[in-house]
Amino acid sequence: MKSTILKLAIAASLGSAAVAQPHRHGHHLHHQKRDRSPVEKREVVTTYVPATVTQYMLGNQEVNPEEAKAGLDKGLYVVVGETTPTFTPPPAPSPTSSSSKEDGVFIEKVTTSSSSSSTPPATTSIPTTTSTPAPKPAPTSSTPAIGSGATGIDADFPDGEIECGKFPSEYGAVALDYLGLGGWSGLQYTPNFSLKDLAISFIETGVAPPSSQSGFYSYACPDGYVKSQWPKAQGNTGQSIGGLYCNPDGKLELTRGDVSKQLCQKGIPGISITNKMSSGTSVCRTDYPGTENMVIPLDATPGGTFQLANVASSDYYVWQGKETTLQYYVNKKGVSAEEGCRWTCASDPEGCGNWAPINIGVGQSADGTTYLSIFPNSAVSQAKLDFNIDIKGDNSIPCYFHVGEGFAGSSNGCTTGIPQGGSVTITFSE
Repeated sequence: MKSTILKLAIAASLGSAAVAQPHRHGHHLHHQKRDRSPVEKREVVTTYVPATVTQYMLGNQEVNPEEAKAGLDKGLYVVVGETTPTFTPPPAPSPTSSSSKEDGVFIEKVTTSSSSSSTPPATTSIPTTTSTPAPKPAPTSSTPAIGSGATGIDADFPDGEIECGKFPSEYGAVALDYLGLGGWSGLQYTPNFSLKDLAISFIETGVAPPSSQSGFYSYACPDGYVKSQWPKAQGNTGQSIGGLYCNPDGKLELTRGDVSKQLCQKGIPGISITNKMSSGTSVCRTDYPGTENMVIPLDATPGGTFQLANVASSDYYVWQGKETTLQYYVNKKGVSAEEGCRWTCASDPEGCGNWAPINIGVGQSADGTTYLSIFPNSAVSQAKLDFNIDIKGDNSIPCYFHVGEGFAGSSNGCTTGIPQGGSVTITFSE
């Protein structure tokens, strides 16, 4: 059977009443909801928080959220890409100030035909994403690649030397085997891509381990780190693309080798998570730029302290000329990273993964202030978090979520500022 996928776009706009909402990822509805909301510009004297409104578009036709969610749940739609909302540090506090952002998630409607083969279009102005499983990859060796001399996260990656079937663990990348993608956090095949291209029109999202198909192979990094690689060419209708490039010769290439020859870069220090509960939970970052699924894991085990990655928005990924931030999904108690850091959770399909109860947004503005937000994932989820979140340290104003009370100052969440060089601890407690 041949699967024909029609593009469905989900657009989310963050209004002046929204806080750092999650960014809706342009993942193959893959994140079905993906409220991608990077940290929004915020006042640090009040608890003013913007709200997120989500629109689902199939071609030029708007689809209501209930129909879109039902279609995703039944496999009638798949998310193919999503834009990322931008974050701009707020100006001096003003009672009448407001801001707005836009982000988009692209989903596709799946139909079937009797054709036995499928050929991607040579060129098209509309990105196409398919979910056809890739061929089973050839066995790979666990030994370092020839000439690698790898020494871990600080090792330079040997551009164009390692085969695409070899996950680069020796260079600091963290394999996410539970996703079933050969360790990669996301796969975006681009068979028509040329290094001369300024934009990419055909994108096929991999759903099985790769077998050296040309395209972009995204990866996770350790806690406190973010990936350093993504191409200049991005989706021509707003999809983000990230990772190493698997070239037509089956070799992995750096995509920002002029900026960094290492796969992972250390985030801005100063934000940590401490779990004081008797049970663990998971905090999942969206794979952005890339498929934008919430698959980058932080496994917050009981009694542990973990570094939360933060980036300087002006020096990190820029989407359509706009700075971006990082977004996290906070799952309920007892949800492990392997279970919750994926689009859908088998144990609680409407309460974790893309439907996790709470989002965290974070990013450092040009003046050195980091804006840290916690807010409900209300655009797609009605789930309720079952533990408390408190931000304590050098933050400018109180910001917390308490079971039975809600957020500090507003039902929409709260945002606080952290001065350059400052630090805070995000505490999970019962």
